Amino acid sequence: MYSYNEFDKAFVQNRVHQFRAQVERRVDGSLTEDEFKPLRLMNGLYLQLHAYMLRVAIPYGTLNSAKMHQLAFIADKWDKGYGHFTTRQNIQYNWPKLSDVPDMLQALADVDMHAIQTSGNCIRNVTADHFAGAAADEVEDPRPTAELLRQWSTDHPEFAFLGRKFKFAVTGSENDRAVIKAHDVGLRILRNDAGEIGYQVIIGGGLGRTPMIGKVLREFLPRADLLPYCEAIMQVYNALGRRDNKYKARIKITVHENGIEKIRALVEERFIIQRAAFGGYDQVLFSDIKAAFAAPDYINAYTDGFEASLKTDPAFRSFVDTNLSAHKNPDYAIVSISIKKHGDTPGDATSQQMRVMADLAEKYGHDELRISHAQNVILPHVHKSHIPAIYAELRKVGLATANIGLISDIIACPGMDYCALATARSIPIAQQIAVRFEALKLEHDIGPLQIKISGCINACGHHHVGHIGILGLDRAGVESYQITLGGDGTQTATIGKSAGRGFSYTEIVPAIERLIYAYLDIRQSTDETFLETYRRLGLEPFKAALYPETSIAAE
Repeated sequence: MYSYNEFDKAFVQNRVHQFRAQVERRVDGSLTEDEFKPLRLMNGLYLQLHAYMLRVAIPYGTLNSAKMHQLAFIADKWDKGYGHFTTRQNIQYNWPKLSDVPDMLQALADVDMHAIQTSGNCIRNVTADHFAGAAADEVEDPRPTAELLRQWSTDHPEFAFLGRKFKFAVTGSENDRAVIKAHDVGLRILRNDAGEIGYQVIIGGGLGRTPMIGKVLREFLPRADLLPYCEAIMQVYNALGRRDNKYKARIKITVHENGIEKIRALVEERFIIQRAAFGGYDQVLFSDIKAAFAAPDYINAYTDGFEASLKTDPAFRSFVDTNLSAHKNPDYAIVSISIKKHGDTPGDATSQQMRVMADLAEKYGHDELRISHAQNVILPHVHKSHIPAIYAELRKVGLATANIGLISDIIACPGMDYCALATARSIPIAQQIAVRFEALKLEHDIGPLQIKISGCINACGHHHVGHIGILGLDRAGVESYQITLGGDGTQTATIGKSAGRGFSYTEIVPAIERLIYAYLDIRQSTDETFLETYRRLGLEPFKAALYPETSIAAE
């Protein structure tokens, strides 16, 4: 993985020193909150419902054991002993004291981490496929591309104060695990007919109050043209993007209002100028970056113990069936660690759990971990002979739940438990759904199903692209939960459709239960997933299950 050079280290240390002075001025009253706000946002510090929240960058979701240990240390020393992993592959601390934040940032800088550009109207933390560098279906590891974008965008003077936040995502596979079509710019690495590596460029995706699926701007962009082309995109957006209304300031609105053809023409025009200005230096930089992402030194060992455990331990087999994915080395597997034990808060990990995962990565996983956009943790390179030992250690700290991709593997935003913008609770709904279906013992029979929950229209829980999406709203002071169906965040990305009127806090879990029983009744076989059934039959049979009183009245 990439290691900071002297420039990186000096840059981050200088930012810590600068922010420490700004915090001192805020504490002594020299800065008002309004004056301090843009300064703290540049350093990932939000003022939430009950306290400050610090969002720490984990670029493209990659970290090692030393960094994970430091995150655990920070959680214990300056927070309440846990951290919250987000859908942007970051980690958030929800209870820091303002006076402690400079020390937290210094602790991060000590292990080459920071909170820069995790907030504010700038280019945010670049995300990538959480199986990057390990996936069997990968054309190329997308992390060198993501790191190139990170270095280019960090403190970029032209894009530090955009109309709104701006998000990049990169995948190296046709199977999109990075949700690139719901980002401002999504990049898919692919080969053209001549076998050359390049990018499909997608722009104008996004969720929030106006959800849109991105449109293809370029079917194939040669690798050497990436940064000048991205620079051109940003310049066109910066010039055309709305600033009269913050809700219309995203590039998705710019594309919608101007049309993809006009945007394409303007970008291509700017690109010609930018390509000459870059002069190819970025490719020298890319070559250096790529060398830092060499594959680990794979071990050779027998896998007999793994095979034996599969035959003799049903719980282990269940874990293997749901939490392992194919690795490019057939003797290895990608191990997904669920931090969504039934009834727990989705995305929360205790300091003890962080330390266990860090130790497992160091001992068995070539010292690599990943954070997934689904708020789980990945060991990307694990020899199969080590998986029984990993499973045993995970069980001790409540991390061996076999539910990756199942109904309890829920994405949920913090909702009204933490967020000042939220209009409804998200976390308790996620907990209740997970516990209910665990009690019913239906989870594995249901099969792959993605529930995503947002506590307000800003859609931080990605409900628009959930197979079942739940949006919490305030209706005259009462929480109301709307259901959307058929959403998809993969390569076949789709925005879900509203099922109808909302449900109260006490009604929403029974409504989901009716929905699931209806699916089990109408699917063609146990192999037909919820999304496949929905796409085959449409909304009506599910709507009838959600609103039985309407169906009776119609009869």
